[in-house]
Amino acid sequence: MKLWSIIGNSQKLDGGAMFGNAPRAMWERWSPPDEANRIELACRALLATPLAGKTVLFETGIGAFFEPKLRERYGVQEDRHVLLESLAEAGFGHEDIDVVVLSHLHFDHAGGLFAPWQEGEPPRLLFPNATFVVSAACWDRARAPHPRDRASFIPELPALLEATGRLEIVDGTHSNALGQAVRFHYSDGHTPGLMLAEIVGPERAGGEHHGGVVFCADLIPGRPWVHVPITMGYDRNAELLIDEKREFLEDKLARNVHLFFTHDPGCALAQVVRDERGRYGTTHEVAELRARVLPG
Repeated sequence: MKLWSIIGNSQKLDGGAMFGNAPRAMWERWSPPDEANRIELACRALLATPLAGKTVLFETGIGAFFEPKLRERYGVQEDRHVLLESLAEAGFGHEDIDVVVLSHLHFDHAGGLFAPWQEGEPPRLLFPNATFVVSAACWDRARAPHPRDRASFIPELPALLEATGRLEIVDGTHSNALGQAVRFHYSDGHTPGLMLAEIVGPERAGGEHHGGVVFCADLIPGRPWVHVPITMGYDRNAELLIDEKREFLEDKLARNVHLFFTHDPGCALAQVVRDERGRYGTTHEVAELRARVLPG
């Protein structure tokens, strides 16, 4: 099996919102802001093939579905569908994808499912041959959002996904589409049912899997958020997220599972480390994956 990091459309969002209660004097060292206080963010997907005999895309980024006014409001930097270009550079088209795994249905993670915006045209899904894998709690949230994060969802998306007949809603550690090859972890601190997909590594004595890669989604958007106290203003429950993140990182460190970051503009993959004070960080950072073998 080989892995590719697939870059989608990029964003610029307010640094204070992205770093929650961390003071600017701290976070601006990690992510220098522009004159509007916005920081650069990637929307990176992970492509794996053959995985359970299939070509699998983990997330689709924000895409190019916004009309120009909303594209500017949400800081989307390109007006074309960058994810499709990146797939093509890796040798794939969206028609080649057998499974799309969505950690949750906020627009910056699921918007790339749509064809680019065209004036007067209704929203249209891409990936005509893919099964769409979503957690039950994320599905429920997208269908009936809370006022706090209603603007983060695409109103048309649930009905369009359902109409494909290729939607799989998951409420356990594995899916029918991917079987034992992918294990799901869950987090509720950012949004209910955030689904963190782990491509499992080799099994060792005792039945535990070591190595592999986990898609960190918005539990850990990038390297600065590996530090446990750092959360986002967009998180619904920062204290819960911190507890979930600590448990998540402890497990990944113990099993040498590599972290894949969606929003870090400079790093796609890294290993977890913990220093003598118990503070988590990263090492062996990789900016881009091109047909990389799964870490063992």
